[in-house]
Amino acid sequence: MGSGSGSVRARYLVYFQYLGTDFNGVAAVRGAQRAVGVQNYLEEAAERLKSVVPVKVVISSRTDAGVHALSNAAHLDVQRRSGQPPFPPKVLTEALNRHLRHPDIRVLQAFRVPSDFHARYSATSRTYLYRLATGCTRPDQLPVFERNRCWALPADHLEVAAMQEAAQHLLGTHDFSAFQSAGSPSTSPVRTLRRASVSSHPASPFVLPQECRPDWAGLPYGADITGACVPGRLQFWSLEFESQSFLYRQVRRMTAILVAVGLGALTPTQVKMILESRDPLGRHQTRVAPAHGLFLKSVLYGGLGDFAAESPACAQQESQGPGTRGAPGQPEDFRPEISGPKAGGLE
Repeated sequence: MGSGSGSVRARYLVYFQYLGTDFNGVAAVRGAQRAVGVQNYLEEAAERLKSVVPVKVVISSRTDAGVHALSNAAHLDVQRRSGQPPFPPKVLTEALNRHLRHPDIRVLQAFRVPSDFHARYSATSRTYLYRLATGCTRPDQLPVFERNRCWALPADHLEVAAMQEAAQHLLGTHDFSAFQSAGSPSTSPVRTLRRASVSSHPASPFVLPQECRPDWAGLPYGADITGACVPGRLQFWSLEFESQSFLYRQVRRMTAILVAVGLGALTPTQVKMILESRDPLGRHQTRVAPAHGLFLKSVLYGGLGDFAAESPACAQQESQGPGTRGAPGQPEDFRPEISGPKAGGLE
């Protein structure tokens, strides 16, 4: 309730997306530091709503510097002046987008939720997507529009069947200590991995048909290079992981291990042994996939539909509570290698 007669404090669940390249993660950076988080911009936009009490944005899933989100979530409380009704969710969405000062952040949708709803603790599922590209023997072979959007590997192919076999060892409820980075605030390393998939990704729209890989080795200067190109071999792959929550850097560590299997450096049986070792400092499990290939794909809540399955541009329904279907989903958390974990959801 509000502090004055007729003043009501309304809680909203807000879904938002961002390109993580320019941010020091999603969490706000306090103080006089030059680094900035996505939350800083969301709270700045929320200040323009003229709430009677300051608006605090509570993030569902904390992602690291360089990690992206197709759909993350947060809750916030807005208390308007006495006599003014709460903002309709659609109006709140439009107002936040209008006041956001960074082009790489977008609010997707908002929902009215009960006052005891919590964006982090009420989540029932989080899904992370990791994108790989093979056939990149040189950095300039990756389209500029794909840079900082995937992990470019020099290998021409991956042993996908072996990766899928290895992923099966990770499914279920386990002690994932071997895939947790030091400094995690989690009190228990036990997590339940509901889904782990490896699949070929549809061809990138940014790879042009006429793109080719030059094969000019041994040709003299001034030689006719017509026909001295072979078709480009860029191929994209997706890894997806679903759980209610993840340990600090768990997704990036699992990705690195599965890539090692795909490259022939490890076997599926070794992945099972690594999991059972519960040793985060073992020879192989210290590998961590780069942050820029990771996307938080969806965050789900009981009673709310999977927004990630809809087109964000078309998801304009208003909701007065979590019982309405068609709500947005959200992706997973990631953090930079040089920083320690922050409070909140982990990855």
